[in-house]
Amino acid sequence: YYGCELEVDDAGEDDYNAEIILNIANRDDDRIYIKHDGSLEEGFEIVTHPMTLDYHKNIMPWQEVIQRLIRMGYRSQQADTCGLHFHVNKSGLGDTTAEQENVIGRILYFFEKYWYEILNFSRRTEDQADRWARRYSGSIENPKASLDKAKRTHNGRYMAINLQNPETVEFRIFRGTLKYSTFLASLQFVDELCNDAIALSDEDFEVMTWSDFVSKINKTEKPELIEYLKLHRLYINEAVTSGEEI
Repeated sequence: YYGCELEVDDAGEDDYNAEIILNIANRDDDRIYIKHDGSLEEGFEIVTHPMTLDYHKNIMPWQEVIQRLIRMGYRSQQADTCGLHFHVNKSGLGDTTAEQENVIGRILYFFEKYWYEILNFSRRTEDQADRWARRYSGSIENPKASLDKAKRTHNGRYMAINLQNPETVEFRIFRGTLKYSTFLASLQFVDELCNDAIALSDEDFEVMTWSDFVSKINKTEKPELIEYLKLHRLYINEAVTSGEEI
């Protein structure tokens, strides 16, 4: 399950606007809540309850929510203050603590090994990442060493992968967006990496290249992710053109 935190800014921390967004998202079920975020100037944070990838894409009315936010004047990437965070429940990563930690170690290892590709994907600058979503600069010798280094690093929650929550792993690396295809591609990236970390071994991750990772993504199941990778020249040197980030 994936819980999402989407920050928006520039159009007011306004109860009336928040109520409109709540009414859209929670029209027939309790899906989101909205809260204050001290890092924002004139906005708020939209927080979902845990949902599957399929639910986020096919049932949660993200497109309607995003379009209404844009019409209200909110921005996310263009505001420079906003992030897009995904929480993954640890219980979904393994049945035991040891299994969960093995999976988390592979995720951390992948982030360390391919930091600059992921930074490109995230749309953050290095300065923004250093402030809100730092890398651990841990070992890339193997996944277990990456996890051990992260455990010894007491840098608070402002890490690209935040491990401080008892029940979830938080992916904080992504810059905020009000472009639906970018939002979905970011979530699909998290899903793809988590699935690989569950299914593959430490040894598999040690030999897996970035090209290996992206080339096996199912184009039918995750077309938004494929197009986004092409847009950012992260998919086997194929590029596409796309609209403006918001």
